Amino acid sequence: MILADKIIELRKKEGWSQEQLAGELGVSRQAISKWESKQAIPDMSKILAMSKLFGVSTDYLLKDEIGQPEDAPELPVTEDTVGDKGEALTPVSMDLANEYLELNKRDSVRIAIGVLLCILSPVLLILMLGASDSGMIPMTEDQVSLVGMVILMLHIGIAVALFIPTGMHGEKFKFITEHSIDTAYGVDGMVSERKKAFEHEHTASIVIGVTLCVIAAVPLLVTAFISESGYGGDFIVLTGTAILLVFVAVGVYIIVRVSIIWGSFQVLLEEGDYTRENKKCTRKIGSIYWGIVVAIYLLLSFLTMRWDITWVIWPVSGVLYGVISQIAK
Repeated sequence: MILADKIIELRKKEGWSQEQLAGELGVSRQAISKWESKQAIPDMSKILAMSKLFGVSTDYLLKDEIGQPEDAPELPVTEDTVGDKGEALTPVSMDLANEYLELNKRDSVRIAIGVLLCILSPVLLILMLGASDSGMIPMTEDQVSLVGMVILMLHIGIAVALFIPTGMHGEKFKFITEHSIDTAYGVDGMVSERKKAFEHEHTASIVIGVTLCVIAAVPLLVTAFISESGYGGDFIVLTGTAILLVFVAVGVYIIVRVSIIWGSFQVLLEEGDYTRENKKCTRKIGSIYWGIVVAIYLLLSFLTMRWDITWVIWPVSGVLYGVISQIAK
């Protein structure tokens, strides 16, 4: 049964006229008539709307070979398809693709907040140390360090509490990011449409995020100049360092959030960093590399307490990762 016949059958099953169905979907009656007479095909947003309206899967609507809705089981996740180079392909249905995109959209905010908290974690410690040295608070350096470290660890603890559930959520879709996939009919079109709609926000957010990270050094330079002029002493310099970290944290938050969403589109379309060839490299070196980077960042930061400098590890690591990936490829 083709899509046109399924729309007719589902409409009549609900006892609706073409005009009533048009009202439910927010389109004209002529559009419904064209769909049912095979003169036009609804776009993916209307396919999704009909899926929810009639309580059927998008696979049922899009796949001609699927009969009644009750006979349309979810595609099993098994490697039973073979690609052009003989590699096993894992099938991804429309429903699974939509679930993956929505999960990444929700988790992108949690992960971005977690990263922001990690970058902001030493801010209060830095300010308190500066205030203690300047006699602005009645606490010794050891007391300030203890309180500051407690606050720092609380920030990191909250971040970890955000990271762990998102990691567990991602386990279900791990095969999509690590293995070659075979998307069902209509999935590529739906993903491309959503990616195009998000493109402007992605570009603008990357520009804003990178700009914030670049200008983050300005407060530090200004406060250093003020300190050299004999005003504020070390406290003003440490304040500049804290402001630098705030700028970087906000910039990275913006970049991480939109990058995760953008990456989910690339994963399903198998493009950019997620082509079938790149997935193999990512699977081999990704987790090891970033684990080492995190360990180096924390170790250097705690040993030197130069948080105003050690954050540079992240952009440098990002560039190096691209180089290492190309070498591995």
